[in-house]
Amino acid sequence: MFAVIKTGGKQYQVAADDVISIEKLEGEAGTKIEFKEVLVVGEGASAKIGAPFVEGAVVTAEVVEQGRKRKTISFVKRRRQNSKRKKGHRQHFTKVRIIAIAA
Repeated sequence: MFAVIKTGGKQYQVAADDVISIEKLEGEAGTKIEFKEVLVVGEGASAKIGAPFVEGAVVTAEVVEQGRKRKTISFVKRRRQNSKRKKGHRQHFTKVRIIAIAA
């Protein structure tokens, strides 16, 4: 069985025991999280599609770790102007393990 959940403005297709990296959520390692914004749940032809969410569907997950991704460099150079700008950014993320999908 799989589900499509919405969190952090993005959609993720998940199944039981999947480990995914999502936008930062509050919680220490070992904390349980429930995703109630489930767009699709099921398997094959018996999948339920929500409008916009499936009623009563819940995906339960456990926080594995909190962290920061690799640094991305933003570099702007204006040719022949003796002008340049360099910035770095590290996005926070939460790694979660999907425990159960309840339809």
